[in-house]
Amino acid sequence: MAEPVAPRSVEFDLDRLASIDAHATVSLFEHAGYLPLPGLLPPPALEAMRAEVGRLLDHAKRRDFDMTCMGGTPRHMTTLGGLEIASTAPAVASLYRDDALLSALGRLVGMELRLADDPVERHVLNVLHRPGDTHGLHTDDYPIALVLFIESPRCETGCGHLEFFDACRPGERATKMHPPGDAYVLRADRFPHRVQPIHDGCQRTVLNFAYGAAGVPVSASPSASILYA
Repeated sequence: MAEPVAPRSVEFDLDRLASIDAHATVSLFEHAGYLPLPGLLPPPALEAMRAEVGRLLDHAKRRDFDMTCMGGTPRHMTTLGGLEIASTAPAVASLYRDDALLSALGRLVGMELRLADDPVERHVLNVLHRPGDTHGLHTDDYPIALVLFIESPRCETGCGHLEFFDACRPGERATKMHPPGDAYVLRADRFPHRVQPIHDGCQRTVLNFAYGAAGVPVSASPSASILYA
């Protein structure tokens, strides 16, 4: 059976990706493990994606526990895994596996990207919406994470910010905030990262696309199945 084709209304702004100078981004990504992609979802696509996510939220599950295999760090969030997303929102699954997207991202990070073998982890929904909600410190099984912002906190002081650490430089960390429609790429297997706790009245809704890369082994942990299965 042919893979579903995403409607044009929810396509990424691939022209924006094509206009970025890869000579600069490859070096930046190798050093920092992080690459911002502002405006990857232009306004019409963002609204269409919000409609997709609205349907997904009816199937999402609340999670409140400490992830033992990640040092006992907390998980207070609402999630949905890849299998349910593929069956409920085929447009999201189609975007995930888009050849043009993989080629464009691979050019910017200097890696040949591949679809994740684990269908649970390929594309997941993470929603932080209660006071104190957080996605505690962890690394991912797959090396590349593309994170798409559907909703973002309004606060500017540590609410729902991405925080990541350089595993090769203990003590060094960075925090980043993104508005809806933005995205970032993270070297998620090598840079430990977390989402700072959400404040009362704020919400952070993201889709996370996980990709493998040629020549990069995939770490094996039960974290994804615990959080998303």
